[in-house]
Amino acid sequence: MQTQDFDYELPLELIAQEPLKKRDESRLMIVDKNTGEITHEKFSNIINYLTSKDVLVLNDTKVIPARLIGQKQTTNAVIEVLILKSLEDNTYECLARPAKRVKEGTVINFQDKLKLICTKVLDDGIRHFKFEYQGILLEILDELGQMPLPPYIHKALKDKNRYQTVYAKNVGSAAAPTAGLHFTIDLLDKIKQKNIKIVYVTLHVGLGTFKPVTEQDLTNHKMHEEYYSMSKETASILNETKKNGGRIISVGTTSTRVLETIMQKYHKFTPCSGTTDIFIYPGYHFLAVDSLITNFHLPKSTLIMLVSALSSKEYILNAYKVAVENKYRFFSFGDAMFLK
Repeated sequence: MQTQDFDYELPLELIAQEPLKKRDESRLMIVDKNTGEITHEKFSNIINYLTSKDVLVLNDTKVIPARLIGQKQTTNAVIEVLILKSLEDNTYECLARPAKRVKEGTVINFQDKLKLICTKVLDDGIRHFKFEYQGILLEILDELGQMPLPPYIHKALKDKNRYQTVYAKNVGSAAAPTAGLHFTIDLLDKIKQKNIKIVYVTLHVGLGTFKPVTEQDLTNHKMHEEYYSMSKETASILNETKKNGGRIISVGTTSTRVLETIMQKYHKFTPCSGTTDIFIYPGYHFLAVDSLITNFHLPKSTLIMLVSALSSKEYILNAYKVAVENKYRFFSFGDAMFLK
């Protein structure tokens, strides 16, 4: 299976540069995963497509201001560091740019409040850094760090909270689970009032989610590991839903990867935590997820491959073509799709 098979033409002006004033006023494309039939809606009307037998699964990860701009101690060269995940003993896996200037032993200073010492050099610009600081790291990151917006967003974000879901809770993500950005507190309350269950899992988004596929044969692509967890309460509700024939509706590709990882490993939903490098592409047999709420993803990305696996490549690429024709907004701050 070729990576090129998941390419499509996208006019640059359709890449959303900022969020809408109201989260749930984005557009929603409803796609029947079995027939490819398309309906155009507003996101707030998602509630009309849900029933009391359904359960929505949301990723409650919280994005940290993980993008840091510092200076190399020996030369004062500007180095950008993106924190990907915590390792141990105040050591973090990060993406460094320009990576060629960061070798083992390189020291990077961020004002006089944070010092990073490179302890390991890996491929793809990845480095391990020992963090040295006084006080509480999250407070320092709030002061020095920027929200790690994707490189295709060129506008500054006025309100940091717009790159967080309204239910973000567990700190540790290097990017937002963007399908969840469309939900408001009010909409979630209305969904609950309709007796539709809402549960949470955690997946801290890292390089696994947003690393581009560079292999021509996509089956050679290697996903990076990302941390996930599921609570006892979530596992119990999901098992009950499966038993009663209800739909498990995953909000986002990150939630999907948690659910499929756990079901593959334990053959039922189980309270647990760990790391996953699951790569889902057409031919994959879904064990957990019935339906998916997601955004419109980058060409040739692992995300569009996952969405295609739940339906078909032909239906999804046709839906993207229709989205372009109807001037939907694409990517992180863009519109949504419900694959039902």
